[in-house]
Amino acid sequence: MKLPLMLAVLPALALAACNKDDTATVSAPVKSIAAAPAPAGTAWADVVAPTPQGGMRMGNPDAPIKLIEYGARTCPTCARFDAEGLPALKSGMIASGKVSYEFRDFPVHGPLDIGPILLGQCVEPAAFFPMLEDMMRNQQTLLAKEQQVAQAGQALQGKPPMEVARFFAENLGYIDFVKQRGVPESKALACLADQAAIARLAANLQQADTEYKVSGTPTFIVNGKIADGVLDWKGLEGVLRAAGA
Repeated sequence: MKLPLMLAVLPALALAACNKDDTATVSAPVKSIAAAPAPAGTAWADVVAPTPQGGMRMGNPDAPIKLIEYGARTCPTCARFDAEGLPALKSGMIASGKVSYEFRDFPVHGPLDIGPILLGQCVEPAAFFPMLEDMMRNQQTLLAKEQQVAQAGQALQGKPPMEVARFFAENLGYIDFVKQRGVPESKALACLADQAAIARLAANLQQADTEYKVSGTPTFIVNGKIADGVLDWKGLEGVLRAAGA
């Protein structure tokens, strides 16, 4: 997806916003899969690598159950899953080697999300999930001025995406946030101006639409299939157990 088209689509995504339906569809259970211990002296939760699809994967790269979350750093439902579900997922199914977990950024709130995404990806793979978890944990504080900043940001319509990204990141406090976590300001500003990163985000957005018709967050994919109506750990755990985790 070209940059102008992405920016035209992004505001429409805000209509989908964070999913709130808590109904879950769980398949019939299958036989439990055998655990695959991590190599000696390591833990699967510490094995982190980028994926060709623009996500970041945690866990056994050969895990038989592959979980993908399309999530947004500004989505309260995603933050709730991160707080309530991810610790259990990491200590249980990921630690067993049965499940790998991949997070793919999805700008559900349009231009508001671009800055947090670029800054959240402005770290080495080992720091990706700690930064993501910190952003989720501090989401309410970071978005305290969301309405005022979004209103002021309307003046940026038609501006380059890099300018939009920097405006929201600066005025919501995300630049200071990542600086406090070891990202130099010069690096943060460079990441916000990275046209290649924005092009990758556009391509990933196109792929999410083409492959899965993602329209809201969180959207969970288990072994290539959407977990319909699953928005929390309780629902997702059932789907993963049914898959053999």
